[in-house]
Amino acid sequence: MEQIVPALDTLFVLMGAVMVLAMHAGFAFLEVGTVRHKNQVNALVKIIVDFAVSTIAYFFIGYMVAYHTNFFGDAKTLALNNGYDLVKFFFLLTFAAAIPAIISGGIAERAKFYPQLFATFIIVALVYPFYEGMIWNNLYGVQDWLKGMFGFAFHDFAGSVVVHAMGGWIALGAVILLGHRQGRYNKQGHPMMAHPPSNIPFLALGSWVLAVGWFGFNVMSAQKIGGISGLVAINSLMAMVGGILAALFAGKNDPGFVHNGPLAGLVAVCAGSDLMHPLGALFVGGVAGVLFVWAFTLAQNKLKVDDVLGVWPLHGLCGAWGGIAAGIFGLETFGGIGGVSFGAQLTGTLIGISIATAGGFVIYGILKATLGLRLTQEEEYNGADLSIHKIKANPDT
Repeated sequence: MEQIVPALDTLFVLMGAVMVLAMHAGFAFLEVGTVRHKNQVNALVKIIVDFAVSTIAYFFIGYMVAYHTNFFGDAKTLALNNGYDLVKFFFLLTFAAAIPAIISGGIAERAKFYPQLFATFIIVALVYPFYEGMIWNNLYGVQDWLKGMFGFAFHDFAGSVVVHAMGGWIALGAVILLGHRQGRYNKQGHPMMAHPPSNIPFLALGSWVLAVGWFGFNVMSAQKIGGISGLVAINSLMAMVGGILAALFAGKNDPGFVHNGPLAGLVAVCAGSDLMHPLGALFVGGVAGVLFVWAFTLAQNKLKVDDVLGVWPLHGLCGAWGGIAAGIFGLETFGGIGGVSFGAQLTGTLIGISIATAGGFVIYGILKATLGLRLTQEEEYNGADLSIHKIKANPDT
């Protein structure tokens, strides 16, 4: 048994890592189905190259920033305990790499390619691991301070705030500094071209792949086979369903909203999926579905924030809602397991939003002033596929 348990732990986390790795295909096809045909190749290339850059950044710098450990020892040492520490890195890397995958959807159709790769490296090496280490490795005394203030530390089981809100709020800075797509609004600021999704089947495929992989994202966040919980799985399911139904009605049958609904619910339930009652998770997911539809419409039509995939509403706002909701529906009063505080959840969420927003504006502000962020007007008109990659998604058409 002493030999089997480390092996099972390693297999458990490895399965989670592979499932979350597959989610990056979901990010890719969600973007491919949403952007115009002339930008589909760029969406696919961005996601896979961002993952490669994220791996280098996290292996050499980011993981050390968050967990004060590295993998520069000999292979014999790394192979101890069935290589558990290595697959744990792999699992957490897939979380870190989700940040640039999230940002990619917001800045689609008009962003330069290589400046975004620079941003990816800096975000995954420094900005994300700073907050990750603060929350998941108790660095800098913040969790102790929250516990002293509110009786409990900030609880984020699978990353509503640590991953999703961070990605969404960093993306907000990038989208604002980048500016809207050509022709999206007129001189008076009124919307002109809505740019509907180019391929609903691809968008739906991306949503399904993300939703299935999310059960690895959430359940395997236990990181040990002994910590596996059916409650996490069912809460994820209920939040997903709540998000779908809420987005269906709030979005008036719009397929783009319907297929983002499950993602909104799953984003929101990550933080408290190990604490909530399934009915609480259903409600949390439902609120997230409505929040996404409302905020996406507000951002596009009123605030003039041209966030192509709605990553700020989906990940930024729904992630923040999830962090706060864990402090409500995780309480025993609302059928939860307890061990959380609303004050700690609210404060921890606001800290994450502050770090992400500042990081987004600083990194993309520097890049805008140095390398530039946008394609030229002609390049944008021709599309990122031809301008950057010299080929269309369907060359024969």
